[in-house]
Amino acid sequence: MSADAPAFGLYIHWPFCLSKCPYCDFNSHVRHAAVDEARFVRAFEREIETIAARIPGRTVSTVFFGGGTPSLMQPSSVQAILDAAAKHWSIAPNVEVTLEANPTSVEAERFRGFRAAGVNRVSLGVQALDDASLKELGRLHSAQEALDAVAIARKHFERYSFDLIYARPRQSIADWKAELEHAISYAAEHLSLYQLTIEPETPFFGLHKAGKLTVPDDDLARDLYDATQEICTAHGLPAYEISNHARPGAECRHNLVYWRGHEYAGIGPGAHGRIEIDGRRYATATEKRPEAWLMRVEANGHGMTVDEKLTGDERADEFLLMGLRLAEGIDPLRFEKLAGRPLDPKRIGILRGEGAVETTPNGNLRVTQACFPLLDAVVADLAA
Repeated sequence: MSADAPAFGLYIHWPFCLSKCPYCDFNSHVRHAAVDEARFVRAFEREIETIAARIPGRTVSTVFFGGGTPSLMQPSSVQAILDAAAKHWSIAPNVEVTLEANPTSVEAERFRGFRAAGVNRVSLGVQALDDASLKELGRLHSAQEALDAVAIARKHFERYSFDLIYARPRQSIADWKAELEHAISYAAEHLSLYQLTIEPETPFFGLHKAGKLTVPDDDLARDLYDATQEICTAHGLPAYEISNHARPGAECRHNLVYWRGHEYAGIGPGAHGRIEIDGRRYATATEKRPEAWLMRVEANGHGMTVDEKLTGDERADEFLLMGLRLAEGIDPLRFEKLAGRPLDPKRIGILRGEGAVETTPNGNLRVTQACFPLLDAVVADLAA
């Protein structure tokens, strides 16, 4: 899929988890009573129908079941949601259908069912390969259970990926290098490697503020980042986005829909979308609280709480913010078309002189690998 080829993604948010991880600020919820899955699935089908009436004629190139923990769903529920999408839109012959899964043995047993339902790629939330770190991160699986789940994923899916978190408390460079080498020996084509960030309104934020949780300082975090790039590149898994590594051609096509500024519909509690109607782009978002979203959908056919027409400047800034996360960078002419003005050549010149940006052979502007950790500052400078 080339950067300018039209693409349409469908994001499905399943908001429930067995437990809430202390670092997580995603829209995820724990319910101790049984979730009425059939009722939620009917609501997903209804919201798809409503959105499809608004943006008919699309061909779905990617579907992503995120969360929460969508692998807690029954395979039949996943099948019903995919059938609803196929009822209202065309489905590309080579559609990528990803499902996020937690590597517990119970969910791993469902992989065969998910494959039969139409899922052809899984993303496993491994997060660490040592038991002490997993416990500290609030994960419910052991390192061995995670590797067992990866092995089961490999058996059922040609395409699979897993996530790891680094810059964890007390983590040394030697520890991370050994862990990453071990992980790569199990990885096929894709790894997501996230630096631990302390997000507001999470338990880790309170512990960090109270001095009870210490994470690597900026210098060590930078060294860990550099070690990550070096090891992954040496193993043929270069970064194609700031936190995502893949063999060439094995990138997550759904995430590229976001980063390349294409169109996608967000379905489910707290899901975001960017949809095109009569040449205008709309930002949508739905009610975050699962039961409140459910009632809105049953009453109105959708759970949207945000439905805003974006200005050219807003579209251009979003394109810059998302596109510069990619190693391929952005096409300056596409920015100019969206914004009605070119990027400031003087600012580009200064940033180029500082070694922060460069021009690729095909004319794209990108952030240099050395300055990827400073991405936010570079984007802010270009957007100003």
